Amino acid sequence: QVQLVESGGGLVQAGDSLRLACAASRRTFTPGIDAMGWFRQAPGKEREFVAAIRWNVDNINYADSLKGRFTISRDNAKNTVYLQMNSLKPEDTAVYYCAAGWLTARAMSGYFWGQGTQVTVSS
Repeated sequence: QVQLVESGGGLVQAGDSLRLACAASRRTFTPGIDAMGWFRQAPGKEREFVAAIRWNVDNINYADSLKGRFTISRDNAKNTVYLQMNSLKPEDTAVYYCAAGWLTARAMSGYFWGQGTQVTVSS
């Protein structure tokens, strides 16, 4: 079992930046789980993929609509993945979830999940 703990959410204004962090309790040895990433879920909407990165190679996926504003990175020594969010918009308001899993062709499949952190962007 891997525990994922998100941090960094909060209330910001449109145009501001925010950095989320997700710390994994340990690197999982479950076969096939070699990536971490972020999803988000806005009120009344389905959970959507945001970004994901593999642990040991520079293989990254982004949601097309977020490329250029959001950047995912990792610190292997800390078992931590970050999501830098710039030029935030009110439509970015959502609960952001960290996941551990594997990359798919254009997104990620999550196996372990964090509890989520709220990001609210005011206009």
